[in-house]
Amino acid sequence: MIVQGKVLVTGATGFIGSHLTEELLREGTEVRAFAHYNSQGYAGSLEELESSLTDGLEVYFGDITDYDSVHKAMAGCEYVFHLAALVAIPYSYAHPRAFFETNVTGTLNVAQASLENGCTRMIHTSTSEVYGTAQFTPITEDHPIKCQSPYAASKAAADRVVESFHLSFGLPAVTIRPFNTYGPRQSPRAIVPTIIDQLLEGDAVRLGNLDPQRDLTYVKDTVAGFLAAAKSEGVVGETINLGTGRAVSVGELASVLIEKVRPGARVVEDPVRKRPSRSEVGVLIASFEKARSLLGWEPKTSLSEGLEAVIEYLKTAPRRGSRRTPFSYAI
Repeated sequence: MIVQGKVLVTGATGFIGSHLTEELLREGTEVRAFAHYNSQGYAGSLEELESSLTDGLEVYFGDITDYDSVHKAMAGCEYVFHLAALVAIPYSYAHPRAFFETNVTGTLNVAQASLENGCTRMIHTSTSEVYGTAQFTPITEDHPIKCQSPYAASKAAADRVVESFHLSFGLPAVTIRPFNTYGPRQSPRAIVPTIIDQLLEGDAVRLGNLDPQRDLTYVKDTVAGFLAAAKSEGVVGETINLGTGRAVSVGELASVLIEKVRPGARVVEDPVRKRPSRSEVGVLIASFEKARSLLGWEPKTSLSEGLEAVIEYLKTAPRRGSRRTPFSYAI
């Protein structure tokens, strides 16, 4: 079953958003991709999509913090996948206000525009970071919220905006809470590509804290969860985790990638890369029982398979900023 009707994807030029857009296009869905305006008309990771897929893709340039821009982009769309956000945790320490303006105000704009345009469903993106260090594992959706970074706080506030609009106005929204997604096209600041990039360049990997444990989910599995949230009945008003139920520490991950990319390389702990001690989230391990029950979803890609895919991608990745894909543009 495909998603029926026109779809708006905010954050479509980013990592998960570009993969979601790609899969929607493969299914034959009409997609409007919301991109942050820039004078070059650059569409981020969407530039890497096969040209055969993008003939019907419309890229709309605007600003998620501007309501008029969001409202106009949503005109005629039945579904909206809301992924637009600032996500770099270290940057949130330096500029927390920007995270609240983008993540909270942006979500408010999408929720309001969804109501006013009569959207069939809004699929909102949360993050496992809102849980903070696990008080119990695996983490279920009723785990307490503990925001250990300004980024996490901004996302938790955005989640509450969506919840309030559902309860107050009947907004047909579902919140998807991915754990640590990885895969091709991910920002080089993320843990998997930063380790691989360093190994491709030399025999030393500089990392911060090696102890945190993360539940790494391959991007195609995460996208499958988003699509299931749009297609499934009985999920409106729900918050649903997407994760594998397994965790690997940063140190263990580095060891696995060293064996795959450059055996014999060494890990160097770099204090500059460490989070403030009370802000570091120690353990994130998902329970995906609710996703299995409500969405019929479960992860299919092993960590080894996913890491191999990222390694191959980074070995041949196109130069960032290169242009090769034509789009239909709108402002």
